[in-house]
Amino acid sequence: MTMIIDHTHPEYVRWKNMVTVGRQNGAYHYSREIVRNIIPNVETDRNWMTINLPETGIRYLDVPKPGTWNHTIVFIHNNLHPDHYLWLKRFEDLILVCGIPETCEKVAHLGTPIYLPLSVDVAEVEQYKREKTEDVAFVGRKPKRKGITFPENTDFIENLPRKKLLHKMAKYRYVFAVGRTAIEARVLDCNLLAYDPRFPDVDRWQILDNKDAAKILQEKLWEIDGR
Repeated sequence: MTMIIDHTHPEYVRWKNMVTVGRQNGAYHYSREIVRNIIPNVETDRNWMTINLPETGIRYLDVPKPGTWNHTIVFIHNNLHPDHYLWLKRFEDLILVCGIPETCEKVAHLGTPIYLPLSVDVAEVEQYKREKTEDVAFVGRKPKRKGITFPENTDFIENLPRKKLLHKMAKYRYVFAVGRTAIEARVLDCNLLAYDPRFPDVDRWQILDNKDAAKILQEKLWEIDGR
């Protein structure tokens, strides 16, 4: 029977209820969409892991015993600190789903990495479209803009619940954003601006719906495991 470890795991729920900073992180919202729109549309006998459990503060010794999560599809969310996934070394036959190509090489020692472009629930985001009344804003978590200087007229939309964030971002003509937030900005007809030196080309953030991403993932799984 296929097992799924996701944002509903007791340890993840405990962590989310305890923290104040980071509760509205992209990994949580992406996990919700993976479970809702990707997993049901992919045929596989593999297990699924849509969050990184040790990042909740669970002790390394409490992590499942070796072998528990063999033959699993793991979504890698942290591109800046791939060392946070070293605990996966105790498992075998992992497929590591990376949202940016550069991360694949960083986690290749832990399993078979594959690049799956980041995706969003397009229909859900489109509900927040509204008239453009504001000029430019940075959208994301505050730590992401550390050490970066923005134009004086930049507003900052950060650390908000996702629905409030989307509602507020939708009224801006120009948005500084990366990752799934950048894709959501495109869905909302915002013009993207680059700010992160790792991602100077905003064209890498293209609109992709979760269900279309599921089709891409299915093809890649067939290449690895066979039909």
